[in-house]
Amino acid sequence: MELLEKLTILSDAAKYDAACTSSGVKRSFQPGKIGNTSSSIAGCCHSFSADGRCITLLKVLMTNCCVYDCKYCVNRRSNDVQRTAFTPRELAELTIGFYRRNYIEGLFLSSGVLRNADYTTEQMIRALRILRQDYGFNGYIHAKAIPGTSPELVQQLGLLADRMSVNIELPSQQGLQTLAPDKSREAILRPMGLIRDKAFESRQELVKYKHAPRFAPAGQSTQLIVGATQDNDRHILRLTEALYQKYRLKRVFYSAYVPVVENSLLPSLDTKPPLLREHRLYQADWLLRFYEFKAEELLDRDNPNFNPYLDPKCNWAVQHYGLFPVDVNRAPFEMLLRVPGIGPKSARRIWHARKQAALGLDELKRMGVVLKRAQYFITCRGFAGAHPGRGSAGRERITRALIDPNVFSGGVEQLSMFSPPAVDRLVEQGVPPRTAQKMVREEAVQCLARAL
Repeated sequence: MELLEKLTILSDAAKYDAACTSSGVKRSFQPGKIGNTSSSIAGCCHSFSADGRCITLLKVLMTNCCVYDCKYCVNRRSNDVQRTAFTPRELAELTIGFYRRNYIEGLFLSSGVLRNADYTTEQMIRALRILRQDYGFNGYIHAKAIPGTSPELVQQLGLLADRMSVNIELPSQQGLQTLAPDKSREAILRPMGLIRDKAFESRQELVKYKHAPRFAPAGQSTQLIVGATQDNDRHILRLTEALYQKYRLKRVFYSAYVPVVENSLLPSLDTKPPLLREHRLYQADWLLRFYEFKAEELLDRDNPNFNPYLDPKCNWAVQHYGLFPVDVNRAPFEMLLRVPGIGPKSARRIWHARKQAALGLDELKRMGVVLKRAQYFITCRGFAGAHPGRGSAGRERITRALIDPNVFSGGVEQLSMFSPPAVDRLVEQGVPPRTAQKMVREEAVQCLARAL
Protein backbone atom coordinates (compact mmCIF):
# COMPACT_ATOMS: atom_id res chain seq x y z
CA MET A 1 0.00 0.00 0.00
CA GLU A 2 1.28 3.44 -0.90
CA LEU A 3 2.27 5.75 1.94
CA LEU A 4 -0.27 8.42 0.94
CA GLU A 5 -3.06 5.82 1.00
CA LYS A 6 -1.97 4.72 4.47
CA LEU A 7 -1.95 8.35 5.60
CA THR A 8 -5.46 8.91 4.25
CA ILE A 9 -6.87 5.85 6.06
CA LEU A 10 -5.10 6.38 9.39
CA SER A 11 -5.67 10.13 9.61
CA ASP A 12 -9.38 9.63 8.91
CA ALA A 13 -9.55 6.87 11.55
CA ALA A 14 -8.08 9.27 14.15
CA LYS A 15 -10.64 12.06 13.74
CA TYR A 16 -12.93 10.88 16.58
CA ASP A 17 -10.19 11.24 19.18
CA ALA A 18 -10.58 14.64 20.88
CA ALA A 19 -7.22 16.41 20.97
CA CYS A 20 -7.34 19.96 22.28
CA THR A 21 -9.21 21.52 19.37
CA SER A 22 -9.79 20.05 15.96
CA SER A 23 -11.82 20.87 12.93
CA GLY A 24 -14.58 18.81 11.38
CA VAL A 25 -14.96 21.18 8.42
CA LYS A 26 -14.89 19.66 4.93
CA ARG A 27 -14.22 22.37 2.36
CA SER A 28 -12.31 21.46 -0.79
CA PHE A 29 -9.98 23.59 -2.87
CA GLN A 30 -11.57 26.32 -4.98
CA PRO A 31 -9.85 28.26 -7.77
CA GLY A 32 -8.73 31.70 -6.67
CA LYS A 33 -8.92 30.84 -2.96
CA ILE A 34 -6.28 29.81 -0.43
CA GLY A 35 -6.53 26.75 1.84
CA ASN A 36 -8.04 23.29 1.80
CA THR A 37 -9.79 21.46 4.65
CA SER A 38 -10.70 18.36 2.64
CA SER A 39 -10.61 15.14 4.63
CA SER A 40 -8.76 13.51 1.74
CA ILE A 41 -5.61 15.18 3.04
CA ALA A 42 -3.79 14.22 6.23
CA GLY A 43 -5.72 15.03 9.33
CA CYS A 44 -4.48 17.88 11.52
CA CYS A 45 -5.54 19.14 14.91
CA HIS A 46 -4.47 22.12 16.98
CA SER A 47 -2.97 22.56 20.38
CA PHE A 48 -1.67 25.56 22.28
CA SER A 49 1.81 26.28 23.54
CA ALA A 50 2.64 27.67 26.99
CA ASP A 51 2.73 31.22 25.62
CA GLY A 52 -0.71 30.89 23.99
CA ARG A 53 0.33 30.22 20.39
CA CYS A 54 -1.79 27.82 18.35
CA ILE A 55 0.31 25.02 16.89
CA THR A 56 -0.67 22.48 14.25
CA LEU A 57 -0.22 18.77 14.93
CA LEU A 58 -0.30 15.80 12.59
CA LYS A 59 -3.09 13.67 14.04
CA VAL A 60 -2.77 10.04 13.00
CA LEU A 61 -3.04 6.44 14.20
CA MET A 62 -0.13 4.01 14.21
CA THR A 63 -2.62 1.43 12.99
CA ASN A 64 -6.39 1.04 12.70
CA CYS A 65 -6.12 -2.71 13.29
CA CYS A 66 -7.57 -3.55 16.69
CA VAL A 67 -8.14 -6.68 18.74
CA TYR A 68 -10.86 -4.95 20.77
CA ASP A 69 -14.50 -4.89 19.72
CA CYS A 70 -15.77 -1.68 21.36
CA LYS A 71 -19.26 -1.24 19.93
CA TYR A 72 -19.01 2.56 19.55
CA CYS A 73 -15.66 2.54 17.70
CA VAL A 74 -15.32 2.70 13.94
CA ASN A 75 -12.05 0.72 14.21
CA ARG A 76 -13.46 -2.22 16.19
CA ARG A 77 -12.40 -5.66 14.96
CA SER A 78 -15.90 -6.65 13.79
CA ASN A 79 -16.26 -3.58 11.55
CA ASP A 80 -15.56 -4.14 7.87
CA VAL A 81 -13.08 -1.35 7.09
CA GLN A 82 -9.80 -1.27 5.22
CA ARG A 83 -6.92 -1.99 7.60
CA THR A 84 -3.35 -0.78 7.46
CA ALA A 85 -0.45 0.25 9.67
CA PHE A 86 2.61 2.46 9.53
CA THR A 87 6.02 1.04 10.17
CA PRO A 88 7.95 3.07 12.76
CA ARG A 89 10.30 4.34 10.04
CA GLU A 90 7.41 5.37 7.75
CA LEU A 91 5.69 7.36 10.49
CA ALA A 92 8.90 9.09 11.53
CA GLU A 93 9.85 10.03 7.96
CA LEU A 94 6.32 11.25 7.24
CA THR A 95 6.29 13.45 10.35
CA ILE A 96 9.71 14.96 9.79
CA GLY A 97 8.89 15.56 6.11
CA PHE A 98 5.76 17.50 7.02
CA TYR A 99 7.65 19.42 9.69
CA ARG A 100 10.44 20.44 7.31
CA ARG A 101 7.81 21.75 4.88
CA ASN A 102 6.27 23.78 7.73
CA TYR A 103 2.96 21.92 7.46
CA ILE A 104 2.99 20.90 11.12
CA GLU A 105 4.75 21.74 14.35
CA GLY A 106 4.19 18.49 16.20
CA LEU A 107 2.60 15.04 16.31
CA PHE A 108 -0.50 13.60 17.95
CA LEU A 109 -0.08 9.81 17.91
CA SER A 110 -2.71 7.27 18.90
CA SER A 111 -3.31 3.72 17.78
CA GLY A 112 -5.59 0.73 17.62
CA VAL A 113 -4.38 -2.34 19.48
CA LEU A 114 -2.37 -4.56 17.14
CA ARG A 115 -1.74 -8.05 18.65
CA ASN A 116 -1.66 -6.67 22.20
CA ALA A 117 -1.08 -3.43 24.10
CA ASP A 118 2.66 -4.02 24.65
CA TYR A 119 3.42 -4.78 21.00
CA THR A 120 1.54 -1.69 19.82
CA THR A 121 3.29 0.54 22.37
CA GLU A 122 6.67 -0.86 21.29
CA GLN A 123 5.91 0.21 17.70
CA MET A 124 4.99 3.70 18.89
CA ILE A 125 8.18 3.93 20.96
CA ARG A 126 10.33 2.91 17.97
CA ALA A 127 8.72 5.58 15.81
CA LEU A 128 9.24 8.30 18.43
CA ARG A 129 12.86 7.22 19.04
CA ILE A 130 13.61 7.55 15.34
CA LEU A 131 12.05 11.02 15.41
CA ARG A 132 13.87 12.16 18.55
CA GLN A 133 17.26 10.48 18.09
CA ASP A 134 17.82 9.90 14.37
CA TYR A 135 16.20 13.10 13.13
CA GLY A 136 16.77 15.24 16.21
CA PHE A 137 13.10 16.27 16.33
CA ASN A 138 12.51 18.51 19.34
CA GLY A 139 8.91 19.52 18.61
CA TYR A 140 5.74 18.74 20.50
CA ILE A 141 4.54 15.11 20.70
CA HIS A 142 1.30 13.94 22.27
CA ALA A 143 1.17 10.15 22.68
CA LYS A 144 -1.77 7.99 23.72
CA ALA A 145 -0.97 5.32 26.28
CA ILE A 146 -2.88 2.10 25.62
CA PRO A 147 -4.71 0.52 28.58
CA GLY A 148 -3.02 -2.69 29.67
CA THR A 149 0.49 -1.61 28.65
CA SER A 150 3.29 -2.72 30.99
CA PRO A 151 4.71 -0.01 33.29
CA GLU A 152 8.19 -0.23 31.72
CA LEU A 153 6.84 0.62 28.27
CA VAL A 154 4.65 3.43 29.61
CA GLN A 155 7.76 4.94 31.20
CA GLN A 156 9.71 4.72 27.94
CA LEU A 157 6.85 6.34 26.03
CA GLY A 158 6.60 9.15 28.58
CA LEU A 159 10.30 9.98 28.24
CA LEU A 160 9.80 10.51 24.50
CA ALA A 161 6.47 12.39 24.57
CA ASP A 162 5.61 15.88 25.85
CA ARG A 163 2.08 14.97 26.85
CA MET A 164 0.44 11.61 27.45
CA SER A 165 -3.18 10.62 27.71
CA VAL A 166 -5.24 7.56 28.50
CA ASN A 167 -8.81 7.65 27.21
CA ILE A 168 -11.46 6.61 29.73
CA GLU A 169 -14.09 7.15 27.02
CA LEU A 170 -17.11 5.75 28.89
CA PRO A 171 -17.92 7.41 32.22
CA SER A 172 -19.17 4.33 34.10
CA GLN A 173 -18.09 0.75 34.72
CA GLN A 174 -21.49 -0.45 33.51
CA GLY A 175 -21.00 1.40 30.22
CA LEU A 176 -17.59 -0.22 29.77
CA GLN A 177 -18.99 -3.69 30.41
CA THR A 178 -21.81 -3.14 27.94
CA LEU A 179 -20.05 -1.35 25.07
CA ALA A 180 -16.38 -2.22 25.60
CA PRO A 181 -16.27 -5.65 27.27
CA ASP A 182 -12.57 -6.13 26.44
CA LYS A 183 -11.60 -3.14 28.59
CA SER A 184 -11.71 -2.66 32.34
CA ARG A 185 -11.67 0.41 34.57
CA GLU A 186 -8.55 -0.90 36.35
CA ALA A 187 -6.60 -1.30 33.08
CA ILE A 188 -7.40 2.33 32.19
CA LEU A 189 -6.69 3.89 35.60
CA ARG A 190 -3.47 1.98 36.26
CA PRO A 191 -1.40 3.77 33.56
CA MET A 192 -2.97 7.10 34.59
CA GLY A 193 -1.63 6.58 38.10
CA LEU A 194 1.75 5.55 36.73
CA ILE A 195 1.99 8.67 34.55
CA ARG A 196 1.07 10.83 37.56
CA ASP A 197 3.76 9.23 39.75
CA LYS A 198 6.49 9.28 37.10
CA ALA A 199 5.78 12.92 36.24
CA PHE A 200 6.09 13.84 39.93
CA GLU A 201 9.36 11.91 40.26
CA SER A 202 10.68 13.65 37.14
CA ARG A 203 9.94 17.09 38.57
CA GLN A 204 11.72 16.15 41.80
CA GLU A 205 14.76 14.94 39.87
CA LEU A 206 14.89 18.16 37.85
CA VAL A 207 15.16 20.12 41.09
CA LYS A 208 18.34 18.20 41.93
CA TYR A 209 19.77 17.63 38.46
CA LYS A 210 19.37 20.19 35.70
CA HIS A 211 19.72 17.67 32.85
CA ALA A 212 17.61 14.86 34.31
CA PRO A 213 15.28 13.23 31.75
CA ARG A 214 11.82 14.80 31.64
CA PHE A 215 8.76 12.56 31.79
CA ALA A 216 5.69 13.92 29.99
CA PRO A 217 6.46 17.53 30.99
CA ALA A 218 3.13 18.80 29.60
CA GLY A 219 1.18 16.43 31.88
CA GLN A 220 -1.62 14.07 30.96
CA SER A 221 -5.21 14.32 29.78
CA THR A 222 -8.15 12.04 28.99
CA GLN A 223 -11.32 11.93 26.91
CA LEU A 224 -14.93 11.13 27.84
CA ILE A 225 -17.58 10.27 25.27
CA VAL A 226 -20.87 12.09 25.93
CA GLY A 227 -24.15 10.61 24.77
CA ALA A 228 -23.20 7.00 23.99
CA THR A 229 -24.58 5.80 27.35
CA GLN A 230 -27.32 6.90 29.75
CA ASP A 231 -24.87 8.53 32.19
CA ASN A 232 -26.14 11.96 33.29
CA ASP A 233 -24.13 15.18 33.53
CA ARG A 234 -23.79 14.90 37.30
CA HIS A 235 -22.06 11.53 37.03
CA ILE A 236 -19.70 12.82 34.34
CA LEU A 237 -18.85 15.98 36.28
CA ARG A 238 -18.20 14.09 39.53
CA LEU A 239 -15.89 11.75 37.62
CA THR A 240 -14.11 14.75 36.11
CA GLU A 241 -13.59 16.31 39.53
CA ALA A 242 -12.19 13.04 40.91
CA LEU A 243 -9.78 12.71 37.96
CA TYR A 244 -8.44 16.22 38.48
CA GLN A 245 -7.96 15.63 42.19
CA LYS A 246 -6.53 12.10 42.11
CA TYR A 247 -4.53 12.01 38.87
CA ARG A 248 -3.61 15.71 38.49
CA LEU A 249 -4.84 15.84 34.90
CA LYS A 250 -4.20 18.93 32.81
CA ARG A 251 -7.45 18.56 30.87
CA VAL A 252 -10.48 16.37 30.51
CA PHE A 253 -11.86 16.50 26.99
CA TYR A 254 -15.49 15.77 26.19
CA SER A 255 -16.48 14.32 22.84
CA ALA A 256 -20.14 14.38 21.77
CA TYR A 257 -20.94 10.89 20.49
CA VAL A 258 -21.20 10.78 16.70
CA PRO A 259 -23.21 7.73 15.54
CA VAL A 260 -20.95 5.96 13.06
CA VAL A 261 -21.98 2.34 13.66
CA GLU A 262 -25.38 0.69 13.98
CA ASN A 263 -25.98 -1.24 17.19
CA SER A 264 -29.03 -1.85 19.36
CA LEU A 265 -27.08 -0.70 22.44
CA LEU A 266 -26.17 2.66 20.87
CA PRO A 267 -28.18 5.71 19.73
CA SER A 268 -29.58 5.34 16.21
CA LEU A 269 -27.60 6.58 13.23
CA ASP A 270 -29.94 9.56 12.72
CA THR A 271 -29.29 10.83 16.26
CA LYS A 272 -27.60 14.23 16.27
CA PRO A 273 -24.43 14.61 18.35
CA PRO A 274 -25.24 16.29 21.71
CA LEU A 275 -23.10 19.36 21.00
CA LEU A 276 -24.94 21.63 23.42
CA ARG A 277 -24.47 19.12 26.22
CA GLU A 278 -20.77 18.86 25.38
CA HIS A 279 -20.58 22.68 25.50
CA ARG A 280 -22.17 22.82 28.95
CA LEU A 281 -19.74 20.20 30.28
CA TYR A 282 -16.79 22.24 29.03
CA GLN A 283 -18.24 25.32 30.77
CA ALA A 284 -18.67 23.36 34.00
CA ASP A 285 -15.17 21.96 33.66
CA TRP A 286 -13.89 25.54 33.47
CA LEU A 287 -15.77 26.36 36.68
CA LEU A 288 -14.10 23.44 38.46
CA ARG A 289 -10.61 24.46 37.35
CA PHE A 290 -10.70 28.26 37.60
CA TYR A 291 -13.77 29.36 39.59
CA GLU A 292 -13.35 27.19 42.72
CA PHE A 293 -16.69 25.43 42.21
CA LYS A 294 -17.39 21.88 43.36
CA ALA A 295 -19.31 19.37 41.28
CA GLU A 296 -22.01 19.02 43.96
CA GLU A 297 -22.64 22.77 43.86
CA LEU A 298 -23.53 22.68 40.17
CA LEU A 299 -25.65 19.53 39.99
CA ASP A 300 -27.49 17.38 42.52
CA ARG A 301 -29.79 14.36 42.59
CA ASP A 302 -32.85 16.47 41.83
CA ASN A 303 -31.14 18.26 38.93
CA PRO A 304 -28.69 15.76 37.40
CA ASN A 305 -28.36 17.53 34.01
CA PHE A 306 -27.40 21.07 33.00
CA ASN A 307 -29.93 23.66 31.93
CA PRO A 308 -29.73 23.95 28.13
CA TYR A 309 -30.58 27.67 28.12
CA LEU A 310 -28.37 28.97 30.96
CA ASP A 311 -24.66 28.39 31.35
CA PRO A 312 -23.80 26.51 34.59
CA LYS A 313 -22.59 29.59 36.47
CA CYS A 314 -25.71 31.65 35.71
CA ASN A 315 -27.89 28.67 36.55
CA TRP A 316 -26.17 28.39 39.96
CA ALA A 317 -26.64 32.14 40.59
CA VAL A 318 -30.36 31.91 39.78
CA GLN A 319 -30.80 28.95 42.12
CA HIS A 320 -28.97 30.83 44.92
CA TYR A 321 -30.42 34.27 44.29
CA GLY A 322 -30.82 34.83 48.04
CA LEU A 323 -27.02 35.16 48.40
CA PHE A 324 -27.03 38.27 46.22
CA PRO A 325 -26.46 41.14 45.75
CA VAL A 326 -22.85 41.26 47.04
CA ASP A 327 -20.74 44.38 47.56
CA VAL A 328 -17.75 44.10 45.23
CA ASN A 329 -15.73 46.27 47.61
CA ARG A 330 -16.20 43.85 50.52
CA ALA A 331 -17.10 40.43 49.16
CA PRO A 332 -14.61 37.53 49.55
CA PHE A 333 -12.69 36.52 46.43
CA GLU A 334 -14.52 33.20 46.10
CA MET A 335 -17.86 35.05 46.10
CA LEU A 336 -16.68 37.46 43.41
CA LEU A 337 -15.97 34.45 41.21
CA ARG A 338 -19.58 33.34 41.56
CA VAL A 339 -21.07 36.59 40.25
CA PRO A 340 -22.33 36.26 36.63
CA GLY A 341 -20.28 38.58 34.45
CA ILE A 342 -17.15 38.45 36.63
CA GLY A 343 -14.36 36.10 35.56
CA PRO A 344 -11.06 35.16 37.26
CA LYS A 345 -9.12 38.05 35.67
CA SER A 346 -11.67 40.73 36.57
CA ALA A 347 -12.07 39.23 40.06
CA ARG A 348 -8.31 39.53 40.65
CA ARG A 349 -8.35 43.09 39.33
CA ILE A 350 -11.19 43.98 41.70
CA TRP A 351 -9.40 42.27 44.59
CA HIS A 352 -6.24 44.34 44.10
CA ALA A 353 -7.84 47.66 43.03
CA ARG A 354 -10.30 47.90 45.92
CA LYS A 355 -7.38 48.05 48.36
CA GLN A 356 -6.58 51.49 46.95
CA ALA A 357 -10.07 52.96 46.57
CA ALA A 358 -13.74 52.06 46.51
CA LEU A 359 -14.86 50.89 43.06
CA GLY A 360 -17.85 52.12 41.06
CA LEU A 361 -19.51 50.99 37.84
CA ASP A 362 -17.04 52.86 35.61
CA GLU A 363 -14.08 51.11 37.23
CA LEU A 364 -15.77 47.72 37.01
CA LYS A 365 -16.49 48.20 33.32
CA ARG A 366 -12.84 49.07 32.63
CA MET A 367 -11.81 45.90 34.48
CA GLY A 368 -13.81 43.74 32.09
CA VAL A 369 -16.94 43.06 34.16
CA VAL A 370 -19.98 42.27 31.99
CA LEU A 371 -22.43 44.64 33.65
CA LYS A 372 -25.38 43.40 31.59
CA ARG A 373 -25.27 40.26 33.75
CA ALA A 374 -23.53 41.45 36.89
CA GLN A 375 -25.81 44.43 37.61
CA TYR A 376 -28.50 42.23 39.17
CA PHE A 377 -26.02 40.55 41.54
CA ILE A 378 -23.73 43.33 42.81
CA THR A 379 -23.59 46.64 44.61
CA CYS A 380 -20.68 49.10 44.54
CA ARG A 381 -19.83 52.75 45.15
CA GLY A 382 -22.76 54.86 43.94
CA PHE A 383 -24.76 51.81 42.78
CA ALA A 384 -27.27 49.94 44.94
CA GLY A 385 -27.90 47.19 42.42
CA ALA A 386 -30.24 47.01 39.46
CA HIS A 387 -33.86 46.57 40.40
CA PRO A 388 -35.57 44.61 37.65
CA GLY A 389 -38.98 45.23 39.13
CA ARG A 390 -41.51 43.03 40.79
CA GLY A 391 -43.47 40.13 39.46
CA SER A 392 -43.10 38.42 36.11
CA ALA A 393 -41.73 41.52 34.35
CA GLY A 394 -38.74 41.65 36.71
CA ARG A 395 -38.05 37.95 36.41
CA GLU A 396 -38.16 38.16 32.62
CA ARG A 397 -35.71 41.06 32.63
CA ILE A 398 -33.16 39.03 34.62
CA THR A 399 -33.74 35.98 32.45
CA ARG A 400 -33.14 37.91 29.23
CA ALA A 401 -29.85 39.20 30.64
CA LEU A 402 -28.63 35.71 31.62
CA ILE A 403 -29.91 33.46 28.86
CA ASP A 404 -27.17 32.01 26.68
CA PRO A 405 -27.30 33.76 23.27
CA ASN A 406 -25.25 30.99 21.61
CA VAL A 407 -28.17 28.62 21.92
CA PHE A 408 -30.30 30.72 19.59
CA SER A 409 -27.65 32.35 17.39
CA GLY A 410 -27.46 31.74 13.67
CA GLY A 411 -28.74 33.18 10.45
CA VAL A 412 -31.65 32.28 8.24
CA GLU A 413 -29.78 29.63 6.29
CA GLN A 414 -27.53 28.22 9.02
CA LEU A 415 -28.80 27.35 12.48
CA SER A 416 -26.47 27.48 15.43
CA MET A 417 -24.62 24.25 16.17
CA PHE A 418 -26.09 24.58 19.66
CA SER A 419 -29.70 24.96 18.56
CA PRO A 420 -32.04 23.00 20.87
CA PRO A 421 -34.23 20.18 19.51
CA ALA A 422 -37.32 22.40 19.76
CA VAL A 423 -35.88 24.70 17.09
CA ASP A 424 -35.10 21.77 14.82
CA ARG A 425 -38.62 20.40 15.17
CA LEU A 426 -40.19 23.73 14.20
CA VAL A 427 -37.89 24.02 11.19
CA GLU A 428 -38.91 20.51 10.09
CA GLN A 429 -42.55 21.66 10.29
CA GLY A 430 -41.81 24.47 7.84
CA VAL A 431 -41.24 27.38 10.24
CA PRO A 432 -38.45 29.72 9.02
CA PRO A 433 -35.24 29.18 11.08
CA ARG A 434 -35.06 32.73 12.43
CA THR A 435 -38.74 32.69 13.42
CA ALA A 436 -38.29 29.29 15.07
CA GLN A 437 -35.37 30.62 17.09
CA LYS A 438 -37.40 33.61 18.31
CA MET A 439 -40.35 31.42 19.26
CA VAL A 440 -38.23 28.97 21.26
CA ARG A 441 -36.27 31.79 22.87
CA GLU A 442 -39.44 33.49 24.10
CA GLU A 443 -40.80 30.20 25.41
CA ALA A 444 -37.50 29.54 27.22
CA VAL A 445 -37.52 33.03 28.77
CA GLN A 446 -41.06 32.52 30.09
CA CYS A 447 -40.24 29.08 31.56
CA LEU A 448 -37.01 30.26 33.20
CA ALA A 449 -38.69 33.38 34.56
CA ARG A 450 -41.34 31.28 36.29
CA ALA A 451 -38.58 29.21 37.90
CA LEU A 452 -36.93 32.27 39.51
